[in-house]
This record gives sequence, structure tokens and C-alpha cells, in this order.
Amino acid sequence: MSTSSYSLSGVVPARFEEPHGLAAELPSFEMTGDGTAMRRLRMQVERIGPHFRTVLVRGEMGTGKELVARALHGRSMDREGPFVVCHAAALGDVTESDADDRIRELIRTAYRGTLFFDGIEEMPLSAQIRLVRAIEQKMGTRMIASASQDLRLLTASGRFRQDLYYRIATVEIVLEPLRDRLDEVPGLAMSFVKRFSRLYDKDVGRIADDAMEWLLAHSWPGNVREMENVLRNGVLQCEGEMLEADHLTSLREMRCVGQPVPAEGMNLLDGPMRLQDVVERHVFQVLKICAGNKLRAAEMLGISRSTLYRMLEECSERS
Repeated sequence: MSTSSYSLSGVVPARFEEPHGLAAELPSFEMTGDGTAMRRLRMQVERIGPHFRTVLVRGEMGTGKELVARALHGRSMDREGPFVVCHAAALGDVTESDADDRIRELIRTAYRGTLFFDGIEEMPLSAQIRLVRAIEQKMGTRMIASASQDLRLLTASGRFRQDLYYRIATVEIVLEPLRDRLDEVPGLAMSFVKRFSRLYDKDVGRIADDAMEWLLAHSWPGNVREMENVLRNGVLQCEGEMLEADHLTSLREMRCVGQPVPAEGMNLLDGPMRLQDVVERHVFQVLKICAGNKLRAAEMLGISRSTLYRMLEECSERS
């Protein structure tokens, strides 16, 4: 067992509300870190927050786009007002007239506050034009949109309205994936350990070297959200004061998911499995690891939620 470790000293909590689940118990730590990328992000939030009208936050799934949006809201002149979240893909389930009413309702609800469109690249074109009209009417609210894809490429292919892009991207914040800022992994990991240790009434205060080596070696396809899940599970399994590599069982399972399908996973009588079957097996294995949480599974798979739902529907139709 390793005797050296990382301690909790010097971890500073971020200065904004956590959006889901744990908000009532503990603050969020996702903006902790002394790396270049995190320092730049904090400076952007401090500089842009008091003055923005529209902002585009772009980054891979799990990089903390909604958390940044809430941080911007917390620095705005309207921080006492509401922060209203709309998952843009949900507007595809309504008629055009209903979408118009829904956007007007959202703007009214977020008046003197901030309206956040999550995954705006998934907003149907019919709803996009209505949002453009609403922005042109100088709605009395601030607006932040998040995107996991480059909207410039989508506008070039006709899948996203250019006029909407220009209106929401007057200011753009790009979040780097965790794999490109591994220097922040130790501090970020410690912040999560501290947070979950307090939340679950544990005494975990250190991360063993072997566990930290695992964390630094992982590519983190699900970014910060994936690390949050890994360390939550790790702290829950840890009974002592030090988090060991053996406690990172979910990380070990994720590694296994990324391995090639073994020979015993093929039907030798019928020949190799079809690619479609391999993909479906992988999707269901990731869903199992995520305990059925489709949002986390989509982030780990690197696909949008709507794509995951469509894949599951197709699987159901074939079964």
C-alpha cells in the first residue's frame, strides 16, 4: 500500500451555485485549479459577468458548461433574478406555434434574470427563427447558450441559423477538455474528495499515489462530470482516510468498456459480430455502468442525449 498521498490543504471552493442534486448540501468546486486554462476561465467570468447580454459557452459534454453559465449569472447585475434552464432539444417535441409560446414563456419567466439554453445545436430550425425574433425584440433578460459542437460548422452546412449564431456568439467562451489540462487533475480530484467526504460523512482526506496515477493516466472522455462520478463512487467505497486505486472501481470498469471486444464476445458459429451489434452492446454496457442514467451515459459515449435516445429507440424496435 502506498504511504505518500495528496492532501486537502489549499483547496478553494468555486464561487457559484451547483445546479443539480448537491446544491443544498455543498458548494461546487469545478472552477478550482491553478492551471492556465482555469485561470483564464475565471478571468473571463469575472470580466464578462457584469456586462453580458448574450454568451455562447462551447465545450465537450461534461466540461461544465452549465456551471460556467451559472457563474456568469452570479456575476451579473441581475444575479438576484431567476436562472432558467431550457434543454433546447425539448423544443423539438412541440408544434411550431407551441414552440413560439414556449419561448415567450421562458423569456417571461427569466425576466430580470438569465435564460440558459442547454445544447442549443439541438434546437430545431423552426424554434431557432422564433428565438431570433425574440432577441430582436430586446427581451429584458440575459441569455446564455451552450453547445457541444462548433456552431460555425453547423451554420455552414445549413443545420443552424447563421443569424441566430451571430446573435448568441457576441461573446464566446470555449472550455478545454480535461485531457488537455491534466495539470489540474490533482487539485480537481482533491476538491471532489473533500466535497463527497463531507457529504457522506466520511473521513477521506488523502489520495494515494497509485490512485492519483490512475486518475492522471485516464483520458476522461466524459470530462469533469466523469471524474465527479468516479470520485463519488470511490469515496463511498472508502472506509479509511486514504482513497486507494482499489476504490476506483468505476474507473476500472470504464477502462474495460474501452477495450476491444474479446473473442468470446463473438458468435463463432455465425462469424464475427456485426458492427451494429458491437455498438449496441457497448451502449448498454455503458448504461449499466451509469446505473441507467442516460445523461451520464451520453457524456461517457461522447454523443448527444437525443442521439442516445434515438439509438435506444431503434434497438427497441428491432427487439
